[in-house]
Amino acid sequence: MRRLAGLGLAIVAACQSPESSSDSLASVPGSDFEGAAFEFEQVMDGVYQARGTGNVAVGSNAAVIINDDDVLLVDSHISPAAASALLSELAAITEKPVRYVVNTHFHFDHAHGNQIYPAEVEVIGHEFTREMLANGESVGRTYQGFQEAMARQPGYVEGQEGLVPTPPTTTLSERLTLHRGGREIRLLFFGRGHTGGDVVVHLPQERALITGDLLLPGVPFMGDGFPVDWVDTLEELKALPVEVVIPGHGAPFSDLSRIDALQSYLRDLWVRTTEARAAGLTPSEAAEQIDMSDHADDYPSITGPGVPLTAVTRMYELMGA
Repeated sequence: MRRLAGLGLAIVAACQSPESSSDSLASVPGSDFEGAAFEFEQVMDGVYQARGTGNVAVGSNAAVIINDDDVLLVDSHISPAAASALLSELAAITEKPVRYVVNTHFHFDHAHGNQIYPAEVEVIGHEFTREMLANGESVGRTYQGFQEAMARQPGYVEGQEGLVPTPPTTTLSERLTLHRGGREIRLLFFGRGHTGGDVVVHLPQERALITGDLLLPGVPFMGDGFPVDWVDTLEELKALPVEVVIPGHGAPFSDLSRIDALQSYLRDLWVRTTEARAAGLTPSEAAEQIDMSDHADDYPSITGPGVPLTAVTRMYELMGA
């Protein structure tokens, strides 16, 4: 059994046969899949990370916080089918009802399951997240840019049938605290970063931080980001009592130096993109030539020159190109 921040971790596979999936999810497009959609990793008592098994497209991780009387989920996945599968498979770890869902940001892979939740479930997000989902931005350029790649994942195309982007029913501007039995759950907005409305979920007693895509083990997507602000927003995380980070993609980690690593990467990429723009390079040319190999120790996926075109295009946009 792996250990993280001194706490034992256990993987729980959701037990879902083809028959049980069909019985519980038959009315949801994209739910015709075999096996479990999720595995649950217990990070600490009452706190789990739900990760996709690959049997059906789910898009992102979720965090599951089991309170005295209810459950709070962080992020609702890529489709109504994925969200419905999570609700069904939660029976592997709890019988308590879901009463809260938090959207860390507006991106389709984190918020397109919102529509399945009935009125008694409170869906919470930043004011910016509500605005973007209400205005159709979650099916805008980022969504469109991922469609070809996502179409290769099982059940994704079918899962988009009947999709209705649905905004949070409760919003915050800076912070919101829930007290659920003996657990304190803080929803915090420190500034723009991965998007204009990234919310992190902090459990101060458990010293756990759920970050969405604001902080990941690897280099995050930057196509809707604010790199300069992002560095400052990450700095705010350092003041929180945290021993374990539960990210929106990738496994939980306790190495908080990853905050510094991402800050350094963002600063350097901004400078090098600024230089490429000043030299008259197009975004495509800059994306091919910018070399971030000096960050390979922190991000081993970097093997030579070249950075995502979406990141450079976004930076040119912010620079007024």
